[in-house]
Amino acid sequence: MKRTNRGAVHQLTFLPGVFPVNCYLVEEKDSLTLVDAALPYSARGILDAARRIGKPIETIVLTHPHEDHVGALDELKRALPHVPIAVSERDVRFFDRDLTLLPGEPASPIRGGVPKKLASRPDRLLREGERIGSLTAIAAPGHTPGSLAFLDERDGTLIAGDAFQTRGRTAVAGTVVPWFPFPAFGTWDARTALGSAKKLAELNPRLLAVGHGTMLQSPGAAMRRAIAEAETRLG
Repeated sequence: MKRTNRGAVHQLTFLPGVFPVNCYLVEEKDSLTLVDAALPYSARGILDAARRIGKPIETIVLTHPHEDHVGALDELKRALPHVPIAVSERDVRFFDRDLTLLPGEPASPIRGGVPKKLASRPDRLLREGERIGSLTAIAAPGHTPGSLAFLDERDGTLIAGDAFQTRGRTAVAGTVVPWFPFPAFGTWDARTALGSAKKLAELNPRLLAVGHGTMLQSPGAAMRRAIAEAETRLG
């Protein structure tokens, strides 16, 4: 596991040289919020990182419930039984492997690794604008129908899940990056993802933190280039 710290955000990267999968510990005054739960074997590293920081994990929030974002969830819940789990009210269906689309949603099939044997269930269903500590939930559908991003209101850090990737190059969900195409392969609807990317870029984040790839300081130009590439590809 590789740990990278930027202000109040600690990026924990598993398989950094092969298939980087990130989750994040966000520091509050007396506690931590865990954003995503990485891979099945990641719980030990996450708990060890929290101990090193010296604050307890108070909440687990999910950008979306694909397997590489919820892998350690059951083991974490066993270790931290009183810590609530939060996910978008749209994507909670994934926990029961319900991949049906809602009225008005684009007819693209839901893709990506949906958890098959997850025992944990969310305690809180999130809507846009709700707060978890210093983080504000931002609806960012596209990679999944209910994907969320989280904006740290203190310093402009944006934890965007798979709405963008920075592995290979900065790209919008649904754009195939030859060096790391997997987020694109798992994207539900590329046009919806493009709209969400534009929305997130308008937040003018100071730091972009994603599910796959390094964190970017002052990411505006890179986000705009990725959006322009997605627009060209989609026509």
